[in-house]
Amino acid sequence: MTIQELDKQSEEQALKQLEVIKRGSLEIIPEAELLAKLKSSIRNSKPLRIKLGVDPSTADLHLGHTVILEKLRTFQDLGHQVLFLIGDFTAQIGDPTGRSETRKNLTREEVLKNAKTYSDQVLKILNPSKTQIVFNSQWTDNLKIQDVLKLTSMMTVARMLERDDFQKRYKEGHAIALHEFLYPIMQAFDSVQLRADVELGGSDQKFNVLLGREYQKAYGQEPQVAVFMPLLEGTDGVQKMSKSLNNYIGLNEKPEEIFGKIMSISDKLMYRYYELLTSEDLKMIKELHPRESKARLGGILVDRFYDSDTAKEVAEKFDAVFSRKLVPDNIPEVIINSKQIPLTKLLAEQNLATSLSEARRLIVQGGVQVDGEKIIDTAFVIEGKKEITIKAGKRKFLKVSFKQS
Repeated sequence: MTIQELDKQSEEQALKQLEVIKRGSLEIIPEAELLAKLKSSIRNSKPLRIKLGVDPSTADLHLGHTVILEKLRTFQDLGHQVLFLIGDFTAQIGDPTGRSETRKNLTREEVLKNAKTYSDQVLKILNPSKTQIVFNSQWTDNLKIQDVLKLTSMMTVARMLERDDFQKRYKEGHAIALHEFLYPIMQAFDSVQLRADVELGGSDQKFNVLLGREYQKAYGQEPQVAVFMPLLEGTDGVQKMSKSLNNYIGLNEKPEEIFGKIMSISDKLMYRYYELLTSEDLKMIKELHPRESKARLGGILVDRFYDSDTAKEVAEKFDAVFSRKLVPDNIPEVIINSKQIPLTKLLAEQNLATSLSEARRLIVQGGVQVDGEKIIDTAFVIEGKKEITIKAGKRKFLKVSFKQS
């Protein structure tokens, strides 16, 4: 094969890879550089080094995190190497992105405790043989004050204040702690240490990721390409998926919870989840009935985080309970030590609602049934005459009996 033919073949393959990478991506900066890197990778049979940095600020990951993990898996399927960076050092600084005030610092112990769960969770999606898990404390712990001064000397206060969140806080008179300026600098230094070819990030990480390009240039390296992914809406279809907003689907949740939450989202959101979380043919998916599409998506996710047998089992149970309106087997039971109890109090105490006000709201909205009868009276009292089955929302059941005197 001639050099010209080899170049043409490499470019064709690189263009095909680029097309796959662009699916669901929000922005690639610069796209031409990524194409060149892909072409060089194919030509020289040398995988690209794809970086993702995650701070273990909480113990569990949710589907919002998997948007980027899925893109990492795409790179792996195309033959590239993933560098999954756990920011055990940077998590102690705290990412200032989107913050209106200084983030509370985590202790080293809190960070390491959270980090323990990350490896197992991400390897539910990533290919272990093409994943290198690294901690940025490997190099930050060895830095001297002279090294830190060198890193900070490459950045100006004016450049830092270009960040929307810093700029807003400065104008509104909110404090910006000096250590917060270190966060994007240390994230950029991670790219230098890893010699990353590509870094992935959410759309809110644009400043941090692009800063990595500048630091790599300063250290004489070829700058990384930045691939930004959109932020995934939570199950409410409005706000970013977040545990604090209780609109999340966790990777470590029970399979029936994952499946049930998927079945409860809107059709519009379901198609977005397909685009960002799967490689399914969207045209084919849209030809199916929406309920069938949701069940398929729920099955895909349960299979991914558990296994195919579990996915089949939860789908069948869901169909039995919610399509045929049957009560599931082995539902929780509780014995009440009184002759009666207000329904709102029962719902709150047994975690069928998060609070008394949430219990009242659930009842008013028609989301509570007692022995199959919908209850809309917030003053309803359950009498202790027999065993009673409570259904709250779409997926929670409870058998209630009363201690006989």
